[in-house]
Amino acid sequence: MPGRHVNDQQVRLYMTARIIRAQATAAAMAGISVATGRRLEHDPRPPSSRKEARDYRTRPDPLAGLWDEEIMPMLAGAPALRPITILRELARRYPERIDNGVRRTLERRIRTWRATHGPEREVIFRQVHAPGRMGLSDFTDMNGLGVTIAGVALEHRLYHFALVYSGFEHGEVVLGGESYTALAAGLAAALTLLGGAPAEHRSDSLSAAFRNLRADDAEDVTRRFADLTAHYGMLPTRNNRGVAHENGSIESRHGHVKDRIDQALMLRGSCGFDTLDAYRGFIAGVIADHNRRHFDAIEIERAHLRGLPPTPSSTWEEASVRVTSSSGFSFRHAFYTVPSRLIGHRLHLRVHDDRIEAYLGAAHMLTLPRGRAPSKTAAHTTTHVIDYRHVIASLRAKPGALAGLTYRDALWPRTAYRRSWDALIALRPTREAARTMVGLLALAHDLGVEADLAAALDAILDDGQLPDLEKLRIQFTPEATTAPLVHVEMPNASVYDPLLAGMRQEIAA
Repeated sequence: MPGRHVNDQQVRLYMTARIIRAQATAAAMAGISVATGRRLEHDPRPPSSRKEARDYRTRPDPLAGLWDEEIMPMLAGAPALRPITILRELARRYPERIDNGVRRTLERRIRTWRATHGPEREVIFRQVHAPGRMGLSDFTDMNGLGVTIAGVALEHRLYHFALVYSGFEHGEVVLGGESYTALAAGLAAALTLLGGAPAEHRSDSLSAAFRNLRADDAEDVTRRFADLTAHYGMLPTRNNRGVAHENGSIESRHGHVKDRIDQALMLRGSCGFDTLDAYRGFIAGVIADHNRRHFDAIEIERAHLRGLPPTPSSTWEEASVRVTSSSGFSFRHAFYTVPSRLIGHRLHLRVHDDRIEAYLGAAHMLTLPRGRAPSKTAAHTTTHVIDYRHVIASLRAKPGALAGLTYRDALWPRTAYRRSWDALIALRPTREAARTMVGLLALAHDLGVEADLAAALDAILDDGQLPDLEKLRIQFTPEATTAPLVHVEMPNASVYDPLLAGMRQEIAA
């Protein structure tokens, strides 16, 4: 075509077609003119082989006197030096000569040097994956999405499982770090959803889970993970620490799943959710849409999965604690309250990622939300997981203890109660403020009006007034009523004689 250079591919196409086709037809197939075709038949060399290499420069070499004397010694001593690092060092040594104008020249020349004289580079060996052979697990940080729960930013990760062959994926919101419990629970949920297990399971080195563990504890986690994979009949493997591409089939999917979730949040129009369960359901829906698009491949792979064992796996950690006289126990930088009747007893804990189940012997006592200190808080800081119902009876007897209570700020069940305390302590004596707040908590507990009382307190505070315990007690205490008198007249026993006679006749028949 006029104004365009002929490339090597056009030459090859023309010469191949010219074997059996007319000159005009071959030229049309190659997208060239007939005149160009005639020239090619006189000289069939491709354009790339006609170009003669120049042995001269069109401009002075900006690195003359520097390449052999300065740059080569740097590269020989540290082959991994980046061009921009070398450029800055040269600019420091020769500020009157070196500027950003030589950056591209330096980058091209270093790239050529590394290709001809540099060290050998690592080779990535692409693998062929058979259905049912490998499943992958890893964690990815989700804080960049800006998700909030009830207006509070949610710090969380996503446990991410995938089958390499079919692309099946499963995700679980993880509130803590990369722990054994999070991985075990997520893996169990994924395999249950699949209805089978692959022959091999690959994860990273779980370095985050081991970071703060003693050697004995780290060995225990390793053993438990081996037991978990053996329970499902899978061969456990781990990629080498710091070599992300060995787990590349899951690493590359992290970006894709986060992008899909981000796009779905944009379509939703908000990153805010009322509850954590609502957000978990949203994540499950996004991943389910992905799996529907891979339905055929997933069904093929399901046929090659191992059957699941008849009993579920143990996906929790276990611990034992004693309930102190404070009606609670401490576990991993968190203090939890329990009913005061358990003081002095030793509880057996099943520790999950988002909750703790407490047992007294074999009897389940209660389930508590998992407490964790904020990520930016010092390691020695204690988080409090407090349920005022556990201690209200004792506080009612000792209301003065409220003012100096170590976990007072975690005691309030709703924001309205915190606001009430702040308002009372600012304008009333401490003793009176404490007595009023204990009375409000007792009222909420005894009558089961925690939410309604919180709404009433918000209204009172918004009007610039202070809560009046007696008025609120009258407002929320139901009026005393008497049960209506019901007169029950007992029938005479003789009225049942016809019925009994009929039954005897039916039996005789």
